[in-house]
Amino acid sequence: MSNTQASTTELMSAGVEKRAFRDGFKACAPTIPGIFAWGMVAGMAMVKSDLSILQSLGMTFLVFAGSAQLASLPLMAANVPLSVVFLTALVVNLRFVIFAAAIAPHFAHLPWYKRLWHGYFNADVTMGLFPQRFPAETVPHKEGKVGYFTGIGYPNWCAWQSGSVAGILLASQIPQSWGIGFAGTLALLAITIPLTINMAALAGVVVAGAVAVAAAGLPYKLGLLVAVIVGMMAAMAVDTVLDRKKGEDE
Repeated sequence: MSNTQASTTELMSAGVEKRAFRDGFKACAPTIPGIFAWGMVAGMAMVKSDLSILQSLGMTFLVFAGSAQLASLPLMAANVPLSVVFLTALVVNLRFVIFAAAIAPHFAHLPWYKRLWHGYFNADVTMGLFPQRFPAETVPHKEGKVGYFTGIGYPNWCAWQSGSVAGILLASQIPQSWGIGFAGTLALLAITIPLTINMAALAGVVVAGAVAVAAAGLPYKLGLLVAVIVGMMAAMAVDTVLDRKKGEDE
């Protein structure tokens, strides 16, 4: 391939990634206000758990895992052993192992340091939106995936971090009566509802929700992990039954 052809190919590839980035940003835009408010709740919780402002800023930029942060902070405030705090955060974040296993094959062609970089931005929002654009059957194709993923992940990270910093700096100025803690739930609902597109997805949502409520009393937030696993199994079972029935009808 000549230098001119190589340059043309690179320009075309860059154009595809830029358009994919814009598409990713448009897809995640409705969740940004909720993510910002959720980050603000986490920032306020960090300061009110007796962390200093510098410690709180360090935690939000290094950890970037809202549910794990909110689960760990009460334990840190209660001076429980560090091993318990670590185990709790690990269990709450185990769902990211599932997320990574689902998305990683799409980026297998990238060098390890780029996969590590993109893995830092993997979140509930990216897992909710990326497979809609790039389902499993698109794994062999490379075009537009990095652009679309970063178009979701970068704005999500900015919304979370700006909200966290605002919460850290304004912790003493925002009354709890505003009830902004519910914003995180609203943000996740904005992702979940559009994804419930068939009976298999609906079964997964219903079963996972019921199990999460029933298992809420399990220690270390294990109920969340159990709900994710059982919900996925229910969705896969319904999907298998529907495919079998469709095959018989044909």
